[in-house]
Amino acid sequence: MSGVIPGTRAPGDTATRTAAGTSDAGTALQVLRRLDTGPRGLTEDEAALRLARFGGNTLPAREDASWPRLLLRGLRDPFTAVLLCLAVVSAAVFAWSTACVILVLVVISTVLRASGERRADRSMAHLRGLVATTSTVLRRAAGDAAPEPREIPVEDLVPGDIVQLGAGDLVPADVRLLRARGLTVHQSALTGESAPVAKHAADVAGPAPAAVFEQSQLCFQGSSVAAGSGTAVVVETGGRARLAAAYDRTVGRREASAFDRSVHGISWILIRFMLLTPPLVLMANAALRDRGLETLPFAVAVAVGLTPEMLPVVVTICLARGASLLARSHGVIVKRLPALHDLGAVDVLCLDKTGTLTQDRPVVERGLDAVGDADPEVVRWAAVNAWWTLQLAELPEPDALDEAVLDEVDEDGLMAYDGVAALPFDPVRRLSTAVVRTPGRLGSHTLVVKGAVEAVLERCALEPEEERRLTDLADRAARDGLRVLAVATAERPARLRDYTPADERGLDFRGFVTLRDALAPTAAPALAALAAHGVTVKILTGDHPGTAARACRDLGVPLRADAVVTADRTDSLTDTELAELARRTTLFARCTPEHKARISAALRNGGHTVGFLGDGVNDVSALWAADVGIAPRGATDVAREAADVVLAEKDLTAIGHAISAGRHSGGNIATYLRITLSSNVGNVIAMLAAGLLLPFLPMLPAQVLVQNLCFDTVQLAFAYDRPHPALLRRPAALDPRALLRFITGFGVLNAAADLATFVVLGLALHGAGPAEDEAVFHSGWFTENLITQSLVMLLLRTGRRLFEDRPPGPVGWTAAALAVIGLALPSSPIGPLLGLTTLPLEYYLLLTVVLALYAAGLVLARKHHERNLLGGDNPSEA
Repeated sequence: MSGVIPGTRAPGDTATRTAAGTSDAGTALQVLRRLDTGPRGLTEDEAALRLARFGGNTLPAREDASWPRLLLRGLRDPFTAVLLCLAVVSAAVFAWSTACVILVLVVISTVLRASGERRADRSMAHLRGLVATTSTVLRRAAGDAAPEPREIPVEDLVPGDIVQLGAGDLVPADVRLLRARGLTVHQSALTGESAPVAKHAADVAGPAPAAVFEQSQLCFQGSSVAAGSGTAVVVETGGRARLAAAYDRTVGRREASAFDRSVHGISWILIRFMLLTPPLVLMANAALRDRGLETLPFAVAVAVGLTPEMLPVVVTICLARGASLLARSHGVIVKRLPALHDLGAVDVLCLDKTGTLTQDRPVVERGLDAVGDADPEVVRWAAVNAWWTLQLAELPEPDALDEAVLDEVDEDGLMAYDGVAALPFDPVRRLSTAVVRTPGRLGSHTLVVKGAVEAVLERCALEPEEERRLTDLADRAARDGLRVLAVATAERPARLRDYTPADERGLDFRGFVTLRDALAPTAAPALAALAAHGVTVKILTGDHPGTAARACRDLGVPLRADAVVTADRTDSLTDTELAELARRTTLFARCTPEHKARISAALRNGGHTVGFLGDGVNDVSALWAADVGIAPRGATDVAREAADVVLAEKDLTAIGHAISAGRHSGGNIATYLRITLSSNVGNVIAMLAAGLLLPFLPMLPAQVLVQNLCFDTVQLAFAYDRPHPALLRRPAALDPRALLRFITGFGVLNAAADLATFVVLGLALHGAGPAEDEAVFHSGWFTENLITQSLVMLLLRTGRRLFEDRPPGPVGWTAAALAVIGLALPSSPIGPLLGLTTLPLEYYLLLTVVLALYAAGLVLARKHHERNLLGGDNPSEA
């Protein structure tokens, strides 16, 4: 046989696929003919030819980023670009030390970020290797040989292979069923449906359903067999499978995340300041002091002084430490370091119900008799049906509903019945029947029938009105979010001949068994913890609204009447209208993948930082639409690839830990920015004022750079700080406008302390001559600068009060070290090299008064800021 297979397509030719596919459309015989195969399977030679032509049954290769690519990615953020520009300008004015320091900081931060993301890539590669990779296939050694079932690697499957499916198997490719027995398939990874979907091999009569996943004769890669067995022909593999289409959506450039937007906004604030400052310094000195280009190094030093050079390093260390702690303690992998900050800023978390709030398995709620009263006897009859159907039909394992029923009764009680025969469930009859000998009833058999309400009721001896009443009773239970099974029995004379579906007539109705989704044991406390941390949960599910609402109520999630919406209502809404609807809606039911993505995007565009937890192919677009995509380790490959964060388990508790770690890191970053920028802005204002008032430069360029180096070095302590627990109760978002207001207000206060120091230096201190006066001024301001900055580090820490730490902690120790440097450096041997000199004792007495007033001003200003921020709440939470 040649390697050309009639009716098939070359790899990558997915654009021409119709809604129902090509090779999988039509009767089973037509599909086999198009694929040039048969029920006996392919020969080894035929399979080898097809494998060479179509390639392996694998998703498109996803290569991990190389070191050079990771390093370039780390250089792309706008603030790093600002630092590189400053390094170039510093080199242009021969400030080589400044240029070297900046370049070293950029290299350190870039390498740290690249190494963190490299570790995440290695962890993801390990997860990919945990997926099962074999399938049972019929192959022949030669054309006339008998077919033999054998286990082969999934990647060796080709179109035309005949595969066998059993309970618990993953569907290895897109297949068309040839035979099926009680086959149900979990398609939740593809469609979001929590309940297994019945599949059968019957040929489709008439036009196929518009939705390809609704075609019962087709199974798709990415789904798994819940119960039953089947034989199928492989119609699509690798990049031509429908799973690959979703995988392709994970390739590309996603929109800027919350962290990216915040850093971009802050960077532009700094860029404006830095572009404005040097020209102002040059023009003011030229106009008022007749100093020209000789002040250019000083102007560059002022611009550098405004820049938080350690920001990339502090940010990277904060995020890398948080990501490393999450991986070690909770098995959470952060693939993209900025995603950890986004987690801390999340105020809306979107998730599916199945597997997150519930365990993807039903449990019995109760049994109901014909009038709707509780009746445990109905559950017992349902368990008799489940037990003897399982035993006599030789099913490999009970389906989820039968297992739930069996869990409710004592197994010893079921053994009192003697099984005679069983008619297993099939998708056409929608019921199953067990025939048993009831104790004490010699000469008779009892038929126990269990299944769909409509199927059982139409086989019962009921008046039409009674049948309608029972149907309404079942409908009310279904609207309340319960699954409903009907149970009926019938007494028949004992016989030897086989029982058939024709015997399922004239039944006596026994009652209903209602079932609900089993709740995840950690869901309720995790939801309460998320709410306490200011995270609003939105549930986007493909399930029936009643089923989803029932799970929410059982978990204590408050649902108003307008808080439950069927997703198709959003189709006619504009983006603005959808954003408003999403803000007040808790539960969206019957969601398609497009609905999930659009709702996530609407919440994001409405000003929220959105996290999305998903594990299926149908969640990929929503994972990309959110600020941070989250997937469990057991998710489909495409979902894990699309996610920014991978959890050890699909557990909301793990998300709570990840959010806390993100807020810890984000809080430290925000504290660093507030303290550093407010101090820098104050220093720049003071330098500009002093440059205009003094006949000499207020500080030499070397002194500015040493001061910045000291301050920047101790700022690393913020990466190791322990934020106040109150900080973890609010999203840790970086708001550029709020930051601008903060640094402006506290920067002016810092400048006021500097100007007061100028007054002290101008009135109380005089050197032996102009040169000595200049050295005294430089030394006095240098000392005051470092001490005020150490005070700022202690007094403006988020959620902290002075001396609260016992022991002081890294920030307390480094602030003390900074003050010691400020006091000791002018009189040390290094001081004269920098143009500094020893200060008289009276200066320190006057400086103490200035610092005391400054500290009091900081405390009062901080309390005012916290009252405005929190509206009078506990100030320690700011």
